[in-house]
Amino acid sequence: MIVRQKLNTFKIFFTLRGSIVPKIFPQILLVTLLSIVVTVIQHGAPNAFPSYGTAPFTLLGVALSLFLGFRNNASYQRWWEARGLWGQLVYDSRSFTRQVLSFIDDDSETGRDIQRTLIHLNIAFTHAIRHRLRGTSPWQDVEPFVDSAHHVAMRQAHNLPDYLMRLMGKTLGDCRRQRLTSEQMIQNMDERLTSMTIVLAACERIHNTPLPFAYMLLVHRTTYLYCIMLPFGLVASLGWVTPLLCAVIAYTFFGLDTLSEELEEPFGLAANQLPLTALSRTIEINLLDALGETDLPPDIAPIKSYLP
Repeated sequence: MIVRQKLNTFKIFFTLRGSIVPKIFPQILLVTLLSIVVTVIQHGAPNAFPSYGTAPFTLLGVALSLFLGFRNNASYQRWWEARGLWGQLVYDSRSFTRQVLSFIDDDSETGRDIQRTLIHLNIAFTHAIRHRLRGTSPWQDVEPFVDSAHHVAMRQAHNLPDYLMRLMGKTLGDCRRQRLTSEQMIQNMDERLTSMTIVLAACERIHNTPLPFAYMLLVHRTTYLYCIMLPFGLVASLGWVTPLLCAVIAYTFFGLDTLSEELEEPFGLAANQLPLTALSRTIEINLLDALGETDLPPDIAPIKSYLP
């Protein structure tokens, strides 16, 4: 995710970090070169291309703008829902840790061990969700927070975050059987685990259910066709200005198309996707600090305005 201080107009106009331009530069270049060729031919042979009115391109452009706007809204809604879910995970993790430390009897070594185990499993669960959504290897981040007795079974689990959630539930069950807290507080803590499970399921729903492919294909093809046909419709009336205007329109339409593809999958590592690594580290630091540990990992700072 790109993190920037407020820039002035000049810097915003020329900045490339976080911009969609590097990804769509080949398309813009193609349309610009085509426009130059069409303009040169029209200048040398004024009757080379029929003189079309701009009405068909205006109507098609309005329709394409509506399609792109709808798709952009749908993609941004997915991105914003994903951010809300991770905000809910931060809230649930802090609340669960507060309940564990406040209401589980820590007068005995057993009680303190259960507190530490539950909080460490919560941290492992957070890292496991991130790695599951990004398709990366979780073991370096997860194994330090899980007892070695569970490592073999953990590596065999089909859904690692769900396995860790079951471990947290079993640990709460042990707490109940040993009467380390009241039945009411066990129920309250279990509700927090349920809420975290809902976050996991909702993130998996977003990750595994992309926007309909046929709709994406329609918008993508129409964008290409429109931008390629545009120079032929404008060259008779605009002349040498045609390449400039076509480049600007190509930047707008191809940019919206590519940006919506990027936002559609909010859990990746692209410039405009969510900073899951930083959010996971925030939860880890908060929970370890609540547990009283002093050897805390550092916050993840942006590198060249990029926050992973």
